[in-house]
Amino acid sequence: MKVAIAGAGIGGLTLGLMLHERGIEVEIFEAVNEIKPLGVGINLLPHASQQLLQLGLEECLAERGIETSTLAYFNKLGQEIWREPRGRAAGYPYPQFSIHRGELQMALLEAAGKRIGDGHIHAGHAFTAFEQAGDKVVSTFTRRVDGSEVRVESDVLVGADGIHSAVRRFLYPTGDEPRFSGRMLWRAVTEGEPYMDGRSMFMAGHQDQKFVCYPISEPLRQKGRSLINWIAELRVPNGELPKTDWNRKVDKSVFEQAFQTWKWDWIDIPSVINGASEIYEFPLVDRDPVPRWTFGRVTLLGDAAHPMYPIGSNGSAQAILDARYLSDCLATDPNTLYALREYEAERLPRTAGIVLRNRMNGPEQVMQMAEEKAPNGFRHVNDVIPQETLEAISLRYKRLAGFDKDSLKS
Repeated sequence: MKVAIAGAGIGGLTLGLMLHERGIEVEIFEAVNEIKPLGVGINLLPHASQQLLQLGLEECLAERGIETSTLAYFNKLGQEIWREPRGRAAGYPYPQFSIHRGELQMALLEAAGKRIGDGHIHAGHAFTAFEQAGDKVVSTFTRRVDGSEVRVESDVLVGADGIHSAVRRFLYPTGDEPRFSGRMLWRAVTEGEPYMDGRSMFMAGHQDQKFVCYPISEPLRQKGRSLINWIAELRVPNGELPKTDWNRKVDKSVFEQAFQTWKWDWIDIPSVINGASEIYEFPLVDRDPVPRWTFGRVTLLGDAAHPMYPIGSNGSAQAILDARYLSDCLATDPNTLYALREYEAERLPRTAGIVLRNRMNGPEQVMQMAEEKAPNGFRHVNDVIPQETLEAISLRYKRLAGFDKDSLKS
């Protein structure tokens, strides 16, 4: 069997490694001419890190990223709503890592180059079309360097080419527009003093005004410093999806005023914002779940299949879980068409549920509840939200996303 993968992001590279491990030939095609360590921080929850550890990447992840110890939610006044241990600190058999997305992608690319072979990874090849004939799918890629067409024959084509997936657009040319939440994100990294224990993630505010922080560099932590990945989020007045670049640099003046008073005894958020050298703006978007990912020998994976709000740290995790299930299906079922349908039947409803639950703020809904019930603050959070409610919200989302402890027993 030979599988062609469109997209050399986290999902596509993970799938390539897993297929190779199962003895399946892989060719990976990436649209950009040079794969660079772009982006900001991401979280690898235990169900995602479990899969990467099984690929032999634990040492690499531990050396580069932070093994997250704690997740905490606060209101806009810096009062604590909910705190819980994470990863191994919570008794999981697998860690939770916070890491720079570019570093993770480069680690996967390096592993893929060594195991699959650099000759099977083709940068500068943009997907344009496919056709199916008999037991093969023939994909057409355009070479960026000269505009020539490259036709690739394979048994399966997987579109793992992100939220702007060309493969998904070929399958759904109309009626599949991005859904804008009416909120904007500003993302950056800042080197500064560690906060809390130097390994904690926190979120503060509510759905229309939120700030998220987590450290992403173990080497810097060893030096007593912290590389803080942060996200500022605000609802924008007109509520229309911007027509400009979705990953453009902006000045902090666009949003900083809303967070000027967010200075608490354990962190100074204006200082975190001021310390960033580059800030990038993103609209908070997803797409409606589609009824099908699989069309004959072609299917979708990761953000191409189920773009979701970055709530609950689940985007990259679900792409990695897609890769695991798809590779297992292809490796164990001799009927390729049935294997692809089995993959879709398992993963599509699960991820559709996460997309829809993230629109309801996922586990972050505790912040919105606190804002609605006690906009001026509280003496103790349990005066406004019962402890059992907080615990139930946390556990429900873990079960939905597949990283409750029962799902991850060794």
